[in-house]
Amino acid sequence: MTKQNSLVGFLLIGFGLYFLVSQLNIPYLSEFYSWPTLLIIIGTSFLLHYYIIKDHSSLFTGALLLGFGIHFHAIRHVEFWTDDWPFYFLVIGTAFLIRYAGARKGLIPALLFLGFGFFALLWPVNPGWFQWIHTGFQTIIRYWPLVLIISGIYILKK
Repeated sequence: MTKQNSLVGFLLIGFGLYFLVSQLNIPYLSEFYSWPTLLIIIGTSFLLHYYIIKDHSSLFTGALLLGFGIHFHAIRHVEFWTDDWPFYFLVIGTAFLIRYAGARKGLIPALLFLGFGFFALLWPVNPGWFQWIHTGFQTIIRYWPLVLIISGIYILKK
């Protein structure tokens, strides 16, 4: 496999394992037959692709998708994990921080996202202006497929 095709190879291996395990219907792994697992597979593939060819854009994308996949799994399977909107800022900030570790770019956004996420998560009483952020995230979560549709149209037109 060439270095350029490594992303496709990792994706095929990951999806193949996912569908094979779901076909075998292993009871201990039934919790992982969900879409967050697909995010984890895609994110891990991007991170492995970065490791092979050192493509820095793959590093950020992989960390972001892996982080969201882990977050959505934790919501379902970890009792103390909550689905608060500051976790999204923490995942994005962590992705920027991982990108900074590999590419030496993105330290300021990483610190801003992490700082704001921790502030919003740990502050005992949220100020009133946090409500519009919560409402905005609820809207994004509800209509996220539109982002995929618009992105697809943009790519086709480009």
